This record gives sequence, C-alpha cells and structure tokens, in this order.
Amino acid sequence: MDKQKSIAALQAYATGLAAQSLQHKVEGKIFADQGFTKLGEKYAEHAAEEMGWVDQFIERIMDLGGTPKVESAPEMPVFTDPVAYIKADLEVSHREVPNLQQLVLSLEADFKTYDILRAYALDEEEDMLWSETQLDLIEKIGLQNWLVKQL
Repeated sequence: MDKQKSIAALQAYATGLAAQSLQHKVEGKIFADQGFTKLGEKYAEHAAEEMGWVDQFIERIMDLGGTPKVESAPEMPVFTDPVAYIKADLEVSHREVPNLQQLVLSLEADFKTYDILRAYALDEEEDMLWSETQLDLIEKIGLQNWLVKQL
C-alpha cells in the first residue's frame, strides 16, 4: 500500500469537493430565492452530503498519518439558470467520474481508502444519472412544466 498516493488522492478530492459543495450551496440558495424550493433543497442537501465525504476523506488522511491541508480551489462560475447549471454540473461529472473510477482501481491495495472512494464514486454516478434524468425530463415535458415541478 502506497500511503502517500492515498493521501494525495484523498487531499485532491477533499479540496475539489469542498469547493463543489460550496458551489452547490450557493446555487441552492439562488434557485430557492427564485422560488424553486425543491431545487434549492436538492442542492442544499447535495452540498451537505458532499461535506460529509470531505469529512471522511480528511479522517482517512489522518488515519494514514497525513496532515490535511486547506487548499484554495479555483474560482467556480455562479449560475442563475437552473438548466445551465445542471448541464455544467453534468459536464463535470462526465469528465471526472471516469477519472475517479480509475483512481479507485489504482488504490485497491489500500482497502479502506478503496472502500471510501468506491462509495464516493457510486454516489457521483447517482448524481450524474439524476442530472441526465432532469435534462431528459425537460426535453420530454418542456422547461416550463419542469420548472413548475421545482416550486
């Protein structure tokens, strides 16, 4: 088991996910402020869930003898259009889920890190499917009907 590889992977995901969590929280507040309560709640819950993953990553870093770092993440855009945000979030998922899957496979000798990141990867796949489903719904029932469902 390569502890440093596990620590580096966990740190990278903790940093990126903390930033993504904040973005989801901000977007949830924006959508709720627009009157889309269900969408606001969805992203608020998603933000909290992601911070739970960050907590697990930090705990595992410390279990491995590492020291978690507070690193700055790149600036992220803010969206006021829910559909544009779902599309942007889906684009990130399409790019990152395969990378995460490969990373998980490369860490199979570190059972606990493997299990944590595997569970996280499964969660990310579910999120990706949710976004795809929402975009399919918009196409099938129309934007206005979908937006009404988000009130």
